[in-house]
Amino acid sequence: MSTIVEFTKEDLLNEAKTLIEGYPKLTSESFIEKTMASVTEQSEQEDITNILILNALERITTEEPDWTYVAAAFHLQSLYRSALTNRRDSKVYGKGSFYRLLQKLTEEGIYSKELLQSYSQKEIDQAASLIVPSRDRLFTYIGLRTLADRYLATDHHKNSYELPQERFLVIALSLMMNEPKDKRGDLIAEAYWALSNLYMTVATPTLSNAGKSYGQLSSCFIDTVDDSLRGIYDSNTDVATVSKNGGGIGAYLGKIRSRGSDIKGFKGNSSGVLPWMKQLNNTAVSVDQLGQRQGAVAVYLDVWHKDVFEFLDAKLNNGDERMRTHDLFTGLCIPDVFMEAVEKRGEWHLFDPHEVRQVMGFSLEDVYDKEKGAGEFRMKYSQCVNHPELSRKTVPAIEIMKRVMKSQLETGTPYMFYRDTVNRANPNKHVGMIYASNLCTEIMQNMSATTVEEEITKDGKIIITKTPGDYVVCNLSSINLGRAVTANVLERLIPIQVRMLDNVIDINSIEVPQAQLTNEKYRSIGLGTFGWHHLLAKKGIVWESHEATAYADELYEMINYLTIKASNELAIEKGSYSLFEGSDWQSGEYFTQRGYHSEKWCSLQKKVQANGVRNAYLLAVAPNSSTSLIAGSTASIDPIFQKEYSEEKKNYKIPVTAPDLSKETTWFYKSAYHIDQLWSIDQNSARQRHVDQSISFNIYVQSTVKAKDLLNIHMTAWRKGLKTTYYTRSTSVDIDDCESCAS
Repeated sequence: MSTIVEFTKEDLLNEAKTLIEGYPKLTSESFIEKTMASVTEQSEQEDITNILILNALERITTEEPDWTYVAAAFHLQSLYRSALTNRRDSKVYGKGSFYRLLQKLTEEGIYSKELLQSYSQKEIDQAASLIVPSRDRLFTYIGLRTLADRYLATDHHKNSYELPQERFLVIALSLMMNEPKDKRGDLIAEAYWALSNLYMTVATPTLSNAGKSYGQLSSCFIDTVDDSLRGIYDSNTDVATVSKNGGGIGAYLGKIRSRGSDIKGFKGNSSGVLPWMKQLNNTAVSVDQLGQRQGAVAVYLDVWHKDVFEFLDAKLNNGDERMRTHDLFTGLCIPDVFMEAVEKRGEWHLFDPHEVRQVMGFSLEDVYDKEKGAGEFRMKYSQCVNHPELSRKTVPAIEIMKRVMKSQLETGTPYMFYRDTVNRANPNKHVGMIYASNLCTEIMQNMSATTVEEEITKDGKIIITKTPGDYVVCNLSSINLGRAVTANVLERLIPIQVRMLDNVIDINSIEVPQAQLTNEKYRSIGLGTFGWHHLLAKKGIVWESHEATAYADELYEMINYLTIKASNELAIEKGSYSLFEGSDWQSGEYFTQRGYHSEKWCSLQKKVQANGVRNAYLLAVAPNSSTSLIAGSTASIDPIFQKEYSEEKKNYKIPVTAPDLSKETTWFYKSAYHIDQLWSIDQNSARQRHVDQSISFNIYVQSTVKAKDLLNIHMTAWRKGLKTTYYTRSTSVDIDDCESCAS
């Protein structure tokens, strides 16, 4: 039962003064007076806490943003009380408290048994001594609420047990459990330091599931759907399995024959990609992610595919509903030669990939231009165009771009995937091809379809032979630029961050076998960033400036250097990934292609060539909207929407302001919708050179944007070497952020 507590004005004043301490711009007198006026003799302790929180929240403004920390402190007290009551413990972080928590939630089936099996009580007690309760004061109210409501461990009845610092420590323990016993204590301390200081965040699945008995730790997956009935249905099953465990999915559909294609020689029988998209749409809706949200699936198609117009219309709000897949996200795979045709207002030809294979003897999607303006794709595309027996649709290229932009302004998609740029920069092109990206357009890794054959033996048994393709797995975490850069901790932070990501690969269990195999084969990670706008504001750098572009170039080169260095040191310690030989890492092409010629870089190149890197792919900048909120910073590399806004909750709105908002920083927080997007493209072009995968790069436009201006944005993005663009966010389009890739 709740306890009725009488608070005197003096009690409240003293408590408020303690919590407000450190925020000299805030005063507590009027705050206390309003609180006392709302408190009655019958007020229960939680009622009083809620009154304190609400009174603090209503004071949050651009002039007094620090009230958010006061509201967070009151909410933290409530979390402590609930956890202690449920745990039947006497003191937060008291002696043996953390060990008892592990025992309790392991018995309940919430925590994995591996934690108590891997660590002795002495080791767990030593780890618990690392906890620094004062770091709870780093949370804004919305950050703490997000963490508590979505990620802290509860029992099966949703009763609170785990506290914020304990979640960070459980993650550290989980990710370091397989490290040698003589060094893992120090590694746990480093991981906890990185997480608890909010210098970095781990991806949403890791943040939620590390140490638990259910769920997996990787964020996103990418499948290549084979052009066969078995392949299509198997892929759908795999999508359902991944979605059930909290992952987001990208699915490349470019190998599937188009509408009207032949099936076993019978002409005109294929229904094309739309029916299979409908099936994926139903899977996304019906197989939810751990009961928290619907599944999230992005589908990609080549711009030369005959079904491209139906594909581009699939999310529109009008037209034939039988041809709509409102719950899927779409991405368009675009070769250079198409953009050149748009530029020249030339013709574009659409083909059936199945017919191309049958008539031409090759798959057009399997090649790309290895140089700008020249290469195998344009050569084979030209052969298709000039072949008299190959059917095609011929349209003005600009008409396709018009349909692209129409869909983007209405739905935010399709995403743009510039396949030649992507594959030219692929450091592992010696063993594969990149056809498409993931749910949030930041992952670029080798892909291939899984195929299945069945055979009946003479003794009546059925032998199923499944040849696994490269089923891409994204393992993500992100640096909080707004805190880590200004604290000057990157050299300490990135090595522990890379190790944490690498360890996810070994402890993770993925129910789709080919994804598990791909994960182990490439050991790919995606170290990213958020808080770019936060960092610019703290440094007093205007977004729309050459200074911002130059700083992006400088900072991301440093991050790349430290990440490669950390992966190289891990390779020396644990071994390189299995496909290192023949890669651009091994040949040195990775370094020369990016113009890394300084003495520092040349020295690192020699070390990499001699000893390898632990991970085939290293950097990827994800959207990370929810985890950046937890860390009190700005999302990804995006500008803010507004300096002040409200997050809607069931019972009330939570005011949120831009981070570290002050008289000094306010001038540098310009809204995304008022920023010239060409400056953002300039920044991202500079940044992309140092990111071996890609970047979730949103385009922000007013609903009144002219078609020629949006077209210019896309053409500039392509010319400047961007690999992808993510959502086109118009002021008239409401878009839910991807949470699977949040990191």
